[in-house]
Formats: sequence, structure tokens, C-alpha cells
Amino acid sequence: MAVPKGAVKKWESVRVFALGMPGATEEFPWGESVAKVNRKVFVFLGMGDGSHPMGITVKLTDEAAHAHALTAPGAEPAGYGLGRSGWVRIPLEERGAPAAELLCDWVEESYRAIATKKLVAELDARAG
Repeated sequence: MAVPKGAVKKWESVRVFALGMPGATEEFPWGESVAKVNRKVFVFLGMGDGSHPMGITVKLTDEAAHAHALTAPGAEPAGYGLGRSGWVRIPLEERGAPAAELLCDWVEESYRAIATKKLVAELDARAG
């Protein structure tokens, strides 16, 4: 089954946004794309080759954002025990999946939870 074009566009938008964060790098542990800052993952982008359903996994420490993310179609606490630390997996192929703008807001929150204060200040300075 083909991946919906909307899911691919959202995934590409989120990836570009994540890699535009101060100090962000992309790595491919386990064959999946992740965005890291200070050698720590702040968003799991998954496989871009269609071998797995498209989705992202972010760390949401804000209770309201975390609860909101879990209302997305098919969203669930991340596996491997990460869900207990606030990580949420959000599928992008589901009907009614969040818009790229909201996904990017969640990526930014995840980045802020992982990045150093200096890098967060750099991000804030860019926005100001």
C-alpha cells in the first residue's frame, strides 16, 4: 500500500524543522532517522523507506501537550519504556493525523526538553 502524500509532506516538513534547530544533527541508529542535540535524541523520525508506517516520536513534558498528542489518531506512549518518560509516538498515515505545524510545535517542545539552556536561549533569540 502506498504511503499517503500528505503523510510524506508532513514527515519531510517535520524533518527539515527538526534539523533546523540549533545544534541539531541527523543520525541513523537502528536504520531509522533521528534528530539529536548534544548526542541525545529529541525526535525519532522513523524509517523513510516505507518499510514501517510513517510517524514521529517526541518527548512531551508539558502535561497539556502530552495529553493533546495522545488524542491524535493512533497515537500511543512510545515503546521500550520511553512512554513512562513522556515520549509519544504519533502516526502520520492515520486519517485526521495532526497538521505539520502542530507536529513541529511538539518537536520544538521535545527539543527544549533535551537541549542545553544555551541552545534553548539561541532558539529563543532566533524567534525574538
